Amino acid sequence: MKNTLPIGACALAVCAALSSTAMAQSNQPYSGMQSRPIKALSDQQVADLKAGRGMGLALAAELNGYPGPSHLLELSDKLGLTSDQNSTLKGIFDAMKAETIPIGENLIAQEERLDRLFAEKTVSEQQLKDATKDIGETQGRLRNAHLSYHLQARAILQPSQISRYAELRGYSPER
Repeated sequence: MKNTLPIGACALAVCAALSSTAMAQSNQPYSGMQSRPIKALSDQQVADLKAGRGMGLALAAELNGYPGPSHLLELSDKLGLTSDQNSTLKGIFDAMKAETIPIGENLIAQEERLDRLFAEKTVSEQQLKDATKDIGETQGRLRNAHLSYHLQARAILQPSQISRYAELRGYSPER
């Protein structure tokens, strides 16, 4: 019986320590982000926007049978794409980049402006309203652009290629 008290006390101390560590982490979810150049965007997000990557903006298409041009080109051989399909997809992909990179760069600039207004402690209600409206419109344009290229890509595929794509990407229903 003497040994159970110290073991119980140790267990209680370990639980308390783990609990306080978890609480400290949950109270500091943004710790470290204050040193970002643009607080609302990670370095990876900035890089993705500058490169015209989708960042999950087209998941509504991707996960509902509308593959994106980038992934289709990556899986070209496994999908049995024809040379015409590959050529068309390359054109779609290049057009997507040409459209989305400038939009992404604009979004970065808008987020920088918003961040600066707060950093300089000069933001007014009207400036905030204008900045967030502009950012929202740009985000909408960027998402629309990515989704529209998924529409274009699907239009050149055969049903069997779409099914195979879903299998290769792990989207096939569980059996």
